[in-house]
Amino acid sequence: MPAPQTAMVLAAGLGTRMRPLTGRMPKPLVEVAGKPLIDHVLDRLAAAGVARAVVNVHHFAEQIERHLAARSEPRIEISDERGILLGTGGAVVKALPLLGAAPFFHMNSDTVWVDGVTGNLTRLAQTFDAAAMDALLLLAPTAGSIGYSGRGDFQMAPGGRLRRRAEREVAPFVYAGAAILAPALFAGAPAGEFSLTLMFDRAAAAGRLYGLRLEGLWMHVGTPEAIALAEAAIRASTT
Repeated sequence: MPAPQTAMVLAAGLGTRMRPLTGRMPKPLVEVAGKPLIDHVLDRLAAAGVARAVVNVHHFAEQIERHLAARSEPRIEISDERGILLGTGGAVVKALPLLGAAPFFHMNSDTVWVDGVTGNLTRLAQTFDAAAMDALLLLAPTAGSIGYSGRGDFQMAPGGRLRRRAEREVAPFVYAGAAILAPALFAGAPAGEFSLTLMFDRAAAAGRLYGLRLEGLWMHVGTPEAIALAEAAIRASTT
């Protein structure tokens, strides 16, 4: 499919695990390797040809709006969530009128990786099949990813179809915070706050949730301590 021209970037979270830094700024403005996290994401979207990014705001919303005001690539539209927390799923439902009818990139504002030979967003666009998929998730291997020590999120079949990790199971892949989603995935979605995982589970039950293994190196920047690990990995990738 042609690369999506629109993206949604989640930037409304409270960033509790990044305290004390997020006591004075939103997590998307925390710097890694000399650049705010959200700029790592938006620069990657611009390089992939995305023309417009919808950014939701809540925590320190004014700071994010000021930071993004001068940005032209991609063009920024704000989905305002002041006064209400909608969760990762509810945020998309609110923003759907801005996102349009075509599949769109969906990005966490704190996802950082080093690409392989072909950019991972380009690979997502090349792989997404609207006839078979409601969601295509970029997945990082749990082994070898920087700053991640969890039990993983998904099992992936040889054709790319995903199954969520069972409660006591260990899975080889973690969601890397980037995806292509079809607006149809949100048909009949609940009102108000809910997690995007509800939609992923719905797509999986219908056999329409797929994954693509990230090429390169993914960094989980979830705490202040993880910043130095990510910066060291980025430096190593450029030498």
